[in-house]
This record gives sequence, structure tokens and C-alpha cells, in this order.
Amino acid sequence: MHRHPSSRPVGIPGGTPCLCHTSSVQTDKNLTQVRVCSRRMTVRGHMSGGSRARVAVVGAGPAGLAVAATLARRGVSAAVLERGASVATSWRGHYDRLHLHTVRWLSHLPGYRIPRTAGRWVSRDEVIAYLERYAVHHDLEIRTGVTVRRVERSGDGWSLRCDDGGRHDLRARAVVVATGYNHSPLLPEWPGRRTYRGTLCHAADYRNGTPFRGQDVLVVGAGNTGAEIAVDLVEHGAARVRLAFRTPPHILRRSQFGIPTQLVAVLLRHAPVALADRLAEPVRKRSVPRLDHKGLPDPGPGVYRGSARGEIPILDTGVVDAVLDGRVEPVPAVTGFDGDRVRLADGTAIRPDAVIAATGYRRGLEPLVGHLGVLGPTGLPLVHGPRTHRTAPGLHFIGYTNPPSGMFREITLDARQIAAALSRTDS
Repeated sequence: MHRHPSSRPVGIPGGTPCLCHTSSVQTDKNLTQVRVCSRRMTVRGHMSGGSRARVAVVGAGPAGLAVAATLARRGVSAAVLERGASVATSWRGHYDRLHLHTVRWLSHLPGYRIPRTAGRWVSRDEVIAYLERYAVHHDLEIRTGVTVRRVERSGDGWSLRCDDGGRHDLRARAVVVATGYNHSPLLPEWPGRRTYRGTLCHAADYRNGTPFRGQDVLVVGAGNTGAEIAVDLVEHGAARVRLAFRTPPHILRRSQFGIPTQLVAVLLRHAPVALADRLAEPVRKRSVPRLDHKGLPDPGPGVYRGSARGEIPILDTGVVDAVLDGRVEPVPAVTGFDGDRVRLADGTAIRPDAVIAATGYRRGLEPLVGHLGVLGPTGLPLVHGPRTHRTAPGLHFIGYTNPPSGMFREITLDARQIAAALSRTDS
């Protein structure tokens, strides 16, 4: 859930501008206490061709902050390079209603707990405030406004090429890449998209449903983001909301009988996938009513099998009731655009006022490390956490998995293991 630069242009070529930005994020005023190095400064230690660090961390989101803090606790210094103006840049761009789908007490990063005042399901603004306080608490060294363009081998270490002609390039013995799971908005190249006459935007540009009050809106993509945006549009007074899906999604309650779904996933984390699915299916069937008669077929068993393929189930925050009540209407997948019409997989065409594409993100790692042979065909790292690729010793990745047991929890586990590995090689 950790996404994109806040400075990208709003709207998609082929549609009218999407006026989605209607709110500001309230964040922690203590951010000014973070020991931040501006672009006019370098981390400690100078050498020809740039500055040097024991470990360079690329990205000051949850994953980057967690690994830097865990390294610091082991006595290993790390310089955190962040392209944005502050920590948690991607989180500041998420839609207003976003909350963690994982419970507070299973979402702490290492060495500093989320306060109880944040509630059971932590909001976007509370996550941002927590990450600000986290950086302050651990006295992290963060260089903001620096975009790392390329990571290259340099002797027995690494060279990080930045976007300023070399003035702030960095050399490090090890590098941890933590640029985020949801980095670059992905929009399918639907036929006719570029000549579509309606409003079209990616979910990355959506903040809340206020601009769409009274409108007919089509949300494309039945993942967690699409489902939450659909509900948000209903609650903000959209006249009609349709949700287009390609594959029927698995839907789970966020908690059942007071037990968070995440806790069950943690307990089943190391169980065989087939066993986990057998245990999960009866609970899913009892807790979530069938929606076939509303146009959303049941996907059948396989929640954990799908998760292993990267198909994250929807954790319901209102979409089930909205579909049952007819406030959100499931429709077949989008196949293309034709003037002001949107064509669907069943051969029908509709004329919504606006289309919001919740169609996912790319990792965006190819320009950074693609030349090193460390990425798979989908753009995900071939290894992550404490493991490194045989052709790239000292190059680690964190935050590129999103299991049902929770991304923040996974980040915590990986950060500790990476810190342990690097402290051994540093001694």
C-alpha cells in the first residue's frame, strides 16, 4: 500500500482531468525534529566522487525506516535517501479513508510501538504521524529530496547515482532498497483509452468522493483499493457506483468474532498452502454471504493459494453490504473505450461520468537495479530480506512482499534479519 510521488500530474492521457485532490494530510508537527540532511549536505565522511556510508537505504517509508532503525540499534550506521520532502512520502498520497487492514498490535515497526490512541485499525494520518515519530525516536539520518537513479557495483561495495549530475552520489558497503511495493501507477492500455472523452484517473490520484457527488462512477479493479473507493464514493453521495472485475475476488471479513483475520494468517503463515485453504474456506463461507445474485460470482476455495500468486483477498470494510444493498453494482471487466462509452467483457457498453482505475502498481525497480539481474519477470526482486542474489552480494530488498499476515509485520521480520546479516559482515 505504499505508492507514488505526490508531485505526479493528476489525470490520465485520454480523459479529462481528474479533480480528486480535495484534502490535506494532518501530520505530526515533530517532523522538524528528525535529523534530516538537505541536498546541500552530505552524510559523514567525504571522498572523491561523493560521500560514503556503511549502509545506504533507498526510501524513507516504513521499510526503509525500519531497517535503518534496526541497523542503528546494532551499531551499524545507515544513510537513508528519500526522493520526497519528508518521511512517509507515499503514505501522504493515499486516499483519505485508508486504514491499515492489520491490527495495531501486529503492525509495530521494530523498537517503537504505535500508540493505543491510534485505535485498533490505524488510519492513514495516524500511520504518517507514527512514521514521523519513529524517525525522531531512533534519531535516523535521512537525506531528503534525493532521487537515486541507479545502483552499481563499485569495487567491494556499491555506488548510488543520484539525479543531480553526481553532486550527491553515494558509495556504500551495502545497499538496502526500500522504495515501496506500490511505486508506479499501472494503467492498462485499453483500446480507445487515449481518445476517451470522459473523466479517467488512476486510484493513485483519488483522495475522496467529494468531487464525484451526484455522478455515475465506474471503479475498475476489485481489489482492496477498488472496493474501498467504491464504498467511499457511495458514502460521499455518488449517484451510481459500479465496480468492474476481471476475476471474482476472495472476500474475507477484517475480523470475525473479534479475532482479526491477520492473526489467523500469522498462525497459518508456515502451514502448507493446501492445509491453510482447507481451514480458511469454512470460515469464509460462513462469514461472507454469496453475492452471485448481485453479479459477483463466488471464487471458490483458494484464498491462500491465490495469495501465494500475489492475489490479495479483499478485507471487507463495507463493500459486501454495499453490494447486497445495490449501492455498488458489480459489472464485467473493461475491454475498451469508444468515445464517451466504456465497453465491458459481456459486450455491453456504459456511459459513466467518471472512471477510476484501481488497477495496481508496478514496483518501478528496473531503472534502479534492473541491469544487475536481480529482478524476476514481474519486476519483483528474486530474493528479499537477509538473502542476496549471488551476483549482487550486499544488495538487499525489503517491503516487496504483501502476505495475508501483514506487510508491516513482514517488514519488521525482514528488517531484523537484514540488520543481523549486515552487522555480521560489518564486524
